[in-house]
Amino acid sequence: MESLANLLSRTLFTWFVTLVLFSGIFIAYLRLFSQPKTIEQINLPKATVILSLRGLNPFLEKCLRAIAQQNYPHYNIKIILDSLEDPAINLVNQIRSDIATPPIELSVLTEIPANCSLKCASLVQAISTLDPDCAVVAFVDADVVVHPNWLRDLVIPLAPPEIGVTTGNRWYLPTGEYWGSWVRYLWNISAVVQMFLYGIAWGGSLAMKTDVIYRTGLLEKWSQAYVEDIPLRGILGKHKFKVKFVPSALILNRQDSTLPRVIESLQRKLLASRLYHPFWLLVIYDAFFTVVLPNFCLLLIIIALIRLELNTIATLITTYCLYIFGLLLLALTLDREARRVIRTGGEPIPKINLPTVIKMLIATPLTQWVHIWTLLTSLRIRVVQWQGVIYRIYRPWKIRVLHYAPFQSTESHQRNIS
Repeated sequence: MESLANLLSRTLFTWFVTLVLFSGIFIAYLRLFSQPKTIEQINLPKATVILSLRGLNPFLEKCLRAIAQQNYPHYNIKIILDSLEDPAINLVNQIRSDIATPPIELSVLTEIPANCSLKCASLVQAISTLDPDCAVVAFVDADVVVHPNWLRDLVIPLAPPEIGVTTGNRWYLPTGEYWGSWVRYLWNISAVVQMFLYGIAWGGSLAMKTDVIYRTGLLEKWSQAYVEDIPLRGILGKHKFKVKFVPSALILNRQDSTLPRVIESLQRKLLASRLYHPFWLLVIYDAFFTVVLPNFCLLLIIIALIRLELNTIATLITTYCLYIFGLLLLALTLDREARRVIRTGGEPIPKINLPTVIKMLIATPLTQWVHIWTLLTSLRIRVVQWQGVIYRIYRPWKIRVLHYAPFQSTESHQRNIS
């Protein structure tokens, strides 16, 4: 078994070098493009910010006030609810009464969809009622608190004709009383790098040219889809449009979450990836090397202990420990670069201290176990409950709403993550 241990050690070392190279590409991009030139005299097109809303998110008020205070000359805000019974409506109306400009339009879904998610239906309805002179549409999630130049930073890179979508991503803060928050933080670091490399957009911080939406038939696709963002890479790619990542649209998320909630969320994300990710097999490939092999190493350690193969034990333990410490250092490096970018938007972020590093070290193998579990379970998911709505997933473009009810505010939903 010693030869197997040596082979495993060399394989993990090679894969870790690959991860370092991928991370290096991402870091280099952050350093080169983290501060886009926001020239005040530039002729910015009219834009609309769309927020599909269901439930009273703890960050909703900050979200609304932030998108209403953009350093952008001509834009308006469209908020779509699926029901007048939604508990968020009072807060939205309060914000609307406080803010005169930009115009905030509140509307309700005219019809609960039967063949797509509520969010996709909301976006379709909102875009279908855009002003004729609206050239750019931006999307934001209810838990996203953007900086004043967010909209400007997303719109300016849309100028080249080949760019159809600009996108940021979310970056979680490594704090919180729940281990779920730590798992989500580490999992998301890897996800952000992968999404950058694969050109996958994130719907929580995203902008599109209006004409691209119509030229690619996106509304028809969304009318049959489970999620709105992951399919963009494939749909736009068929029409020679690209997805461009904008570092300054990287948004900090401070929301805490329990481990069961994180597992549910990751299962939904991985299900969406299985349905629409153009490089889904590479996601599986990455999981095999990043998660399966180091845990296979743990299994071999147990077998070697039983057989008292001391050389093999030493090789495997050294390999596993170096790999886990290597992943920790990689996460810390990526986090440092992401924090540097986020601070340019004026967001205060506490420094990482020794207790945080220790928790990250403990959470690293835990994140691996959660990832492999959620990946395997996502392969067999056919029925999904998402914010109280139940969907049946037949195929990527064949979705059915099995049960709908207006959002009910509960303590558990306050900790839910998008």
